[in-house]
Amino acid sequence: SSDVNALVEEIQKAEPLITASRSDQVKLLLQRLQEKLRQHSNHKFYLFKVLRAHILPLTNVALNKSGSCFITGSYDRTCKLWDTASGEELHTLEGHRNVVYAIAFNNPYGDKIATGSFDKTCKLWSVETGKCYHTFRGHTAEIVCLSFNPQSTLVATGSMDTTAKLWDIQNGEEVFTLTGHLAEIISLSFNTSGNRIITGSFDHTVAVWEAETGRKVYTLIGHYAEISSALFSWDCSLILTGSMDKTCMLWDAANGKCVATLTGHDDEILDSCFDYTGKLIATASADGTARVFSAATRKCITKLEGHEGEISKISFNPQGNRLLTGSADKTARIWDAQTGQCLQVLEGHTDEIFSCAFNYEGNIIITGMGKRNTEARFFF
Repeated sequence: SSDVNALVEEIQKAEPLITASRSDQVKLLLQRLQEKLRQHSNHKFYLFKVLRAHILPLTNVALNKSGSCFITGSYDRTCKLWDTASGEELHTLEGHRNVVYAIAFNNPYGDKIATGSFDKTCKLWSVETGKCYHTFRGHTAEIVCLSFNPQSTLVATGSMDTTAKLWDIQNGEEVFTLTGHLAEIISLSFNTSGNRIITGSFDHTVAVWEAETGRKVYTLIGHYAEISSALFSWDCSLILTGSMDKTCMLWDAANGKCVATLTGHDDEILDSCFDYTGKLIATASADGTARVFSAATRKCITKLEGHEGEISKISFNPQGNRLLTGSADKTARIWDAQTGQCLQVLEGHTDEIFSCAFNYEGNIIITGMGKRNTEARFFF
């Protein structure tokens, strides 16, 4: 809905290389982008495939950037790579000696997979061949979260041993150990420029670290219960933290000062996220509701009501106008992010949904069911 002419003028002021002679070309590109963003906004999703993926329950699911393939982690000690269109299993990544819990592609590249396990190791794999490049050893307890940096040169792992570690993808060596938390680290992510990393802990605090030196920049202190999620906004200016204390807090990433506390939920916050622009914030709670807040005004814009169980997962589509929620009531739902209206209920699951995600274009959804279930489903 942006005014393309005004946007081009703004870009020209900030970027001397965009001369007047190139402005028409930039306008055309922006118009094409607008068209692409509108493409999937009213997409109706239909169940495409049910994959009985593993012999034991799933732990996590993740898509590559395009959505052409996805991975599933499981209690059966393996991670499986699948072709989305055919539902064909491409590789079984075997070698861990305990539950494969945390999994990720090195998006946007998508040529590597990292798996973190209760066996205290992280493994790096080739998407093409399914071969293991490296096994990262050093943690003394279960690995429960991991992330690639955007440049795909490092993998970060977070563990129940209270530390996070950074590993060099090329040589398989440990680069830094991030110490200072007093309890388990359960959330971890890089900012989009890759120079900072954030860790959330059961010690009620969140720490921000320099990725290049391993130095702690500051600790965010303010929550009075365990942290459930911690992440940067797209432009790296804000940090959002969710907690079992029923609140989310918004922090200035430049100085670590709290700028707002987002309240309203009656129970623990289980997940939270920004949209891609960083203008909207969504929160999901054990109270069975989700909320959308404005990052600018910090006011609640809308409340998403309809689930009959706790909501453990929430995410925006890339366009930022839809939200996807996964719940213990065995449904996933799609919502209008502005009005809070439920647009579609994805039914037919036989267990609680613990993991769900959009692909980069917003026209594919994958859902994973937990505890007693071995199925992953995806919707086109």
